[in-house]
Amino acid sequence: MKKGFDDMFGKVAADVLGLSDIGTVIPPEDYHMTDSDDYIMHEDGEKVYFLIKSKSDEYCFTNKALIHLDGTSATSKKRILRRFDYYKYHLSSVLLETAGTVDLDVEIKFRIGAEAYSIDVHKKHLSDVKDLYKSLIKIGEIISDNEDYSSFANNSLQLASSTFNDVKSQEMNMVEQFKELNEYAFDWLSLKKKEYSLKDFGFVFEKFIQN
Repeated sequence: MKKGFDDMFGKVAADVLGLSDIGTVIPPEDYHMTDSDDYIMHEDGEKVYFLIKSKSDEYCFTNKALIHLDGTSATSKKRILRRFDYYKYHLSSVLLETAGTVDLDVEIKFRIGAEAYSIDVHKKHLSDVKDLYKSLIKIGEIISDNEDYSSFANNSLQLASSTFNDVKSQEMNMVEQFKELNEYAFDWLSLKKKEYSLKDFGFVFEKFIQN
């Protein structure tokens, strides 16, 4: 019992004294004051939609990627920059852990590619974090659906190719058939890749994030 009380007291004391690494949600008008803003590809239409800043880290969610400025400690200026484009590093296992009675923070957890994240945010930002949670859930859902559609498109092409080979015209020589089929397959796969490899998820954030 005493250990539990000591742990609880230590956590509260750390928060009050500013020793913990609880994040704050940065308002849009202050994005330009963060370090993350220097790494946004504004020239390519990249835009910040949500930004969490703690003493040592910044977690910047843009329409195209998660940019994580990973600090070694609150007192060190050394940073590691990590960029995870959503279309390359898929989002999954998104969870939101709300605060208990004595907790000062909520946690948003997710996997992006092989990396697992658990970000502590002050509970006063719970409403904002709920919006981020819904956005990440939706992005993960869209990417998963697009993977299925892309697989369906590839299977459809293989079926069409097999059918074509079964009923091909004897008047067309093999070289012409091979060329025609390959050109069609290339155009088909290029079109479907563009259709199902979505890179800009700004419309998702605009739907759920209330700025």
